[in-house]
Amino acid sequence: MTTNPLLPTLTAKVGTAAHPNGTPCTCGAPVTLADRPDATVVRHADTVAKAHAPDTAPTELARRLTVAAGLPDVLLPPLDPSPTPVDGRLVTLWPYGAPVDPDDPDAAPWEAAATLLARLHRSPAPPGLPPMRGPVKAARALALLRAAGTPHPAVPPVLQAWSLLPAWARAEAPMPDGTTLCHGDLHLGQLVRHPAPGGPWKLIDVDDLGVGVPAWDLARPAAWYACGLLPPDEWTRFLTAYRAAGGPAVPADGDPWPALDVAARALTAQSAARAVVKAIAADRSLDEVELSLVDACARMGPIPPELARDFAK
Repeated sequence: MTTNPLLPTLTAKVGTAAHPNGTPCTCGAPVTLADRPDATVVRHADTVAKAHAPDTAPTELARRLTVAAGLPDVLLPPLDPSPTPVDGRLVTLWPYGAPVDPDDPDAAPWEAAATLLARLHRSPAPPGLPPMRGPVKAARALALLRAAGTPHPAVPPVLQAWSLLPAWARAEAPMPDGTTLCHGDLHLGQLVRHPAPGGPWKLIDVDDLGVGVPAWDLARPAAWYACGLLPPDEWTRFLTAYRAAGGPAVPADGDPWPALDVAARALTAQSAARAVVKAIAADRSLDEVELSLVDACARMGPIPPELARDFAK
């Protein structure tokens, strides 16, 4: 197993940030919360250091951090709004927040997630904020699927579902909405309680934050609901709370699906592509959840004409 050479430097940086006055440390060893090619995250006591993806643009990240600092009731604010270069990576510092408990699905904060999203979508986007990166990340997932190089029966239905999407959803054209402030990668792992453990919920991870189509932020739970992976009552709780908070991504009442259909299809294809790539790399069969995503792609027909007209960009 290869050790990330960035970890010692990042660990030292977060330790210094946690004890800025040089006080003796009695809080135990630092903890690595994530160590992936696109993000390395280390916690020391109540301070977290994150090394962002190697291709992160400094100016864009700085603008996203400024948004987080200005919306502390919605987004976890950084300890410093300026990223610091460390060993060729941009590093940011954050207060620690307690994440959603994956072993207690009944306590999933669907209402809190929806309310925070609605507040984010209703907040003015500052000038110069880049587009949210949801479609770009989805396109990267499909590119990895094409590059896998191993014949697999799940590949054609996923690629076919992707090909039916409008160009904006495949990151091949500008998004039709360039003014709404969006998170870009909403899932329950993007919520923490701060102060931990019982503080209010906040959204985290600003790497994909930007302006764009707000339906994208509802698309992952919508896609999981459509695939039968999210129980109807949990989807209803989420949607009802979003509407109650005045979220603009869907109509205030009636059928929300015309507004969500394109983004939900895109997130389904993205999730299925990731699943198939992982299965190919591990030389294993798809599990039940992964099969549900691929089956959903196989069932997708052309975009309804009225939606194709609305999103023909």
